[in-house]
Amino acid sequence: MDITTDSTQELWHGLADPGSYEWWYFDAEDPGQGLSAVFIWFDGFPFSPFYMRSYDRWRAGRNGTPPRPGHHAGFSFQLYRHGREVVNFIREGLDAEFTSDPSGVGVRFENNRFCYDPLTDLFRLTVDFDFPARKKRVKGSFTFRPRHRYDYRRSHDCPGEEVSRHQWFLSVPKAEVEGELSLDGFPEGGSSAFRFGGMGYHDHNLGTVPMHEYYDRWYWGRVLAGRYDLVYYVVYFRNQAVPPLAVTLLTDSETGRQQRFDRITFSEERLTRGVFAPFHGRRLRFSAEGLEMVVGHRQVLDSGPFYLRFASEFSLALNGSPLHRLSGISEFLNPAALRSPVMRFFTSSRVWRDDEMATMYPYYNFFKRQYDWLNRKLL
Repeated sequence: MDITTDSTQELWHGLADPGSYEWWYFDAEDPGQGLSAVFIWFDGFPFSPFYMRSYDRWRAGRNGTPPRPGHHAGFSFQLYRHGREVVNFIREGLDAEFTSDPSGVGVRFENNRFCYDPLTDLFRLTVDFDFPARKKRVKGSFTFRPRHRYDYRRSHDCPGEEVSRHQWFLSVPKAEVEGELSLDGFPEGGSSAFRFGGMGYHDHNLGTVPMHEYYDRWYWGRVLAGRYDLVYYVVYFRNQAVPPLAVTLLTDSETGRQQRFDRITFSEERLTRGVFAPFHGRRLRFSAEGLEMVVGHRQVLDSGPFYLRFASEFSLALNGSPLHRLSGISEFLNPAALRSPVMRFFTSSRVWRDDEMATMYPYYNFFKRQYDWLNRKLL
């Protein structure tokens, strides 16, 4: 397992191993309007029930053709307002729908793309898609301008990893974000438009075997407002002989001082699970020389069989200083659900793929449309 901030790792790696994956993740918040947005481009969609089913058949010898990550490329976009889901779009497709920039950093899936301009140190994002199941259309453009970066590298040895590779590339821990977004069909039959101004974050992940064969569970989160900017990352491995990996990177926005903590004692507290939500800790405790931090998950923003997104409260003490109270975003992933046929069935109801349309996909989106309509009536 490698953690890096090496900018050369931003490029598309062109992984070809069956079960491999690569994704570019952008997250933006506009607290003034209560807006947050998530953009992800995939080459090898690791959470795809179609990809994992094909991989299992190949591993079991029932399918002689190994699954290619490019056959399961994709794009997802989520928009939340005041803690409520407004858009949750996941599109999976074939090789022809995904391309990378041959001369630099950037990828495209259908009409959704991002690119990086090294001369201006600016990421430009474009979203442009129809969402027929919800009778909606989304179009917009955003810029991410990095405020600071870290210089950090760490390798965590895991037995057996000589035949696999997993990497977290922390590209932009904090960025200024500006954008415009138009939503046709929001509310039903109408349209909405937003001018976005806030802060954002960007990272990049890859691996050469499916996540559920390597990771047990994974917590990560960030604070982008207030005196301290921070990112935390905690991974538990399937191989329980390997200790968990925990890292916290922190920047004092008043002084510019950066600190890294990677000899951390970490614990999960208030363990719980939902009907379809994975088993997880609702409070996380970090302790290291010079650092005491507690992360409490205040509100669930998104929930699924293997993934959770929270609005979190952070209590931070540095070198014995008084507590700092901060607010941020936390996420959790337990890829074990990716092995369950039942959970794959429910997950497929969220994924739009033309050549393998899930039976539940139209029904799930129909009920979501009715639920959204009812919420508007009750508000």
